[in-house]
Amino acid sequence: MTGPVVVVGDILLDRDVEGVVNRLCPDSPVPVLDESTAVDRPGGAGLAAVFAAAQGAEVALVTALADDAGGARLAELLAAAGVQVYALPLRGATCEKIRLHARGRVLLRHDRGGAAGAPGEPSEAVLRLLAAASAVLVSDYGRGVARQPALRAALAATRAPVVWDPHPRGPAAVPGVHLATPNESEVRELVKAAPGGSRLATASRGAQELRRRWRAGAVTVTLGGDGALLCHAGSTPLVVPAPASAEGDTCGAGDRFAATATIALSRGALVSEAVQAAVTEASGYVAAGGVAAALPAPVRAAAAPPSRPGGPRIGVAAAAEVVAGVRAAGGTVVATGGCFDLLHAGHVATLEAARQLGDCLVVCVNSDVSVAGLKGPDRPVVPQGDRSRLLAALGCVDAVLVFDEPTPEAALTWLRPDVWVKGGDYAGGGGPALPEAEVLRRWGGHTVVVPYLDGRSTTDMIAAARATGGTGGARTPDLRVGVDVDGTTIKGAR
Repeated sequence: MTGPVVVVGDILLDRDVEGVVNRLCPDSPVPVLDESTAVDRPGGAGLAAVFAAAQGAEVALVTALADDAGGARLAELLAAAGVQVYALPLRGATCEKIRLHARGRVLLRHDRGGAAGAPGEPSEAVLRLLAAASAVLVSDYGRGVARQPALRAALAATRAPVVWDPHPRGPAAVPGVHLATPNESEVRELVKAAPGGSRLATASRGAQELRRRWRAGAVTVTLGGDGALLCHAGSTPLVVPAPASAEGDTCGAGDRFAATATIALSRGALVSEAVQAAVTEASGYVAAGGVAAALPAPVRAAAAPPSRPGGPRIGVAAAAEVVAGVRAAGGTVVATGGCFDLLHAGHVATLEAARQLGDCLVVCVNSDVSVAGLKGPDRPVVPQGDRSRLLAALGCVDAVLVFDEPTPEAALTWLRPDVWVKGGDYAGGGGPALPEAEVLRRWGGHTVVVPYLDGRSTTDMIAAARATGGTGGARTPDLRVGVDVDGTTIKGAR
């Protein structure tokens, strides 16, 4: 099969904080960590998807994203890694795991986000994605995605090889998976072993029981630095030793193992070949320094959250509050985007028309860095803080969100608007579809073009001002109406 590798599962926001301990707290005998660096990264199924994409595969991630700053951050990091995100709605907060390090050792792990909320229903695009996948990895972290009934039905029906990385708090694998990849401790929790017996015998009995219980083609038990044990057809297990013993940070090694096995199966490998490749890759991952060394450069470059303009109706928190309230009331979320450098009447006409299409309007604004990359080093004329404040002051705008990337894909993935609006000459003449249309289809959203005022152009205004030393005169307005809903064009009169 030639479709993408699809990862399904729960996503977490992991943060590694590195610091120095030189003293104890005066009011309690605990070390004081002076923070020096902090790195954010996708965790759980997100990390498995990042690892798969780093091996050259086209990767799509089906997960649940919350309407909060953590969800927005995860969308940004996954976009940087080249992972296509098909997000299910998620009530509650993003699960965050914060590890405090000193001299390479973990002092404390701080979890926040609370109990998992139930993920929403998958879109038709998600179900089509699973049917067309070249391989599927279910990376279960026990927070509900792997329990979603419609997803389970689609996983059971797909013809692609399915790898199931289980969690003791998660559900059973769907019947017929090609390979399940529990570690030793997970096997002990899932299968209550009798006391005594060797390590290999316990792993083998547990794997055979899980294979019978889940009707799986094969079960491999990962054994840390000692490799893995594979039970498939026949009574004799296959032991795959690690190529070399390595000590180091093992965080993420299971995700690396499962992702490698899934990619190998997508390329036609036998299960035994996939497990051997996974053992080699996971061992090398630990030996090379673990997750800190394995993160792709684009994800590391996005490690420090940028400062954002604050103020009423501006920023992730403001957008999340607006969107969550509208969704809770069963309303329609509308979003639009652009540079909005030198706000003019054409922009206002577009924004007012967009607001009429739903119950709130979120404006996604290119940051100064993004504008300079798109339009050159002499732009923007107006900095992002001022542009955001001007937009937020308009009565038709409910929230403003600034993004750094060339396109708003990450912001849209998190917002998941019902309608994405652009003002411009996209309608009519068999012209190109909106570039964001494919992203909107992931959750069943629609793309729309609304009226625009001809003769209003920021670029022309800047050029005229520079040529005359003042403000250039606008041409006679020419109001055109064009609506393009997912490629269907309706042209109005001039």
